[in-house]
Amino acid sequence: MTDLPDIRLPADLMPSDGRFGSGPSKVLAPSLVSLAETGASLMGTSHRQPVVRAVVAQVQDGIRALLGLPDDYEVVMGNGGATAFWDAAAFGLIERRSQHVTIGEFSSKFATVAAGAPHLDAPEIIAAEYGHAAYLRGDESIDAYATIHNETSTGVKLPITRPDGSGIVMVDATSAAGAVAIDHAEYDVYYFSPQKAFGSDGGLWLAICSPRAIARIESIAGSDRWIPPFLDIKTAVDNSRKNQTYNTPAIATMYLLARQIEMMLLKGGLGWAIKRAETSSSLLYTWAEQSDVAAPFVADPDLRSTTTVTIDLVAAVDADTVEGVLRANGLVDTFGYRKLGRNQLRVACFPNVEPDDIESLTAAIEYIAARL
Repeated sequence: MTDLPDIRLPADLMPSDGRFGSGPSKVLAPSLVSLAETGASLMGTSHRQPVVRAVVAQVQDGIRALLGLPDDYEVVMGNGGATAFWDAAAFGLIERRSQHVTIGEFSSKFATVAAGAPHLDAPEIIAAEYGHAAYLRGDESIDAYATIHNETSTGVKLPITRPDGSGIVMVDATSAAGAVAIDHAEYDVYYFSPQKAFGSDGGLWLAICSPRAIARIESIAGSDRWIPPFLDIKTAVDNSRKNQTYNTPAIATMYLLARQIEMMLLKGGLGWAIKRAETSSSLLYTWAEQSDVAAPFVADPDLRSTTTVTIDLVAAVDADTVEGVLRANGLVDTFGYRKLGRNQLRVACFPNVEPDDIESLTAAIEYIAARL
């Protein structure tokens, strides 16, 4: 950024860790040290070998324990992240016609995938203005419903409720899973990437699948529909049951995910993670409501995310300048989602972020704003 003002934050406003990114998110240093300590025993090893499959099993068992999954739900994994999963779902989960809630950039992208698939009928799209909510509605012409638990781009959190109708329910949980409560009876597919609340890296998708979802996957796989092998969810199911992925995963990502889940379970499980995110996000919202330079972007408190908080700044305080000054001082990745086009900051409140660091961040923003 050109002409960035030279504002140096006082030592007492500096957080212990200045990473506030909404993804990739803060990775814990002990996990990185633990990865390094594996030496030659893990990295550079075939993903079909027991040492790597054991890590995959740790992830699957850890997710099952952390989220309290029903016994008949399966943890399925594949490469490519949630973006790849949208393509896979268009081939392997939607039979003919889907319905999509779109409340931000990421929920909209899945709808775009379904709309462009030549083998599917045009989807029904239920859209809301960004910063607001939209909800699924039952329709017997719909065989797959798609909604989002937390819209990362806007900081809107939606309740997940199964609509009337026979279609399966698919929930994008990328920035919610691991830090927001979920009722497993209300969905059939709960999918996410690990670079948010799970403090790992990208390039992997995980999908918690109900028996209804597995039946749908198997039914479509047994039909005459052509499915690219990389996007074949049935292949992902078959491999996941063997504690592996179809093709080579990023083993470091898998290992960091396993260590993060282990840490969360030791701290107190999902309840601990939820409380941690709620504490941090509450600090941000309370500050913004009381500040002369900031305000929460999401007007309805019931819709405000507890994991990705969006804060508007007044016109006289340029958000890009604030973000640039913060970055120059080592407080990074507080930028808003660019396509929203707002004078906005966005702050991750995932479990790895210390609430005390959130308080330091708000004080730093006030300090910078007073000098612009």
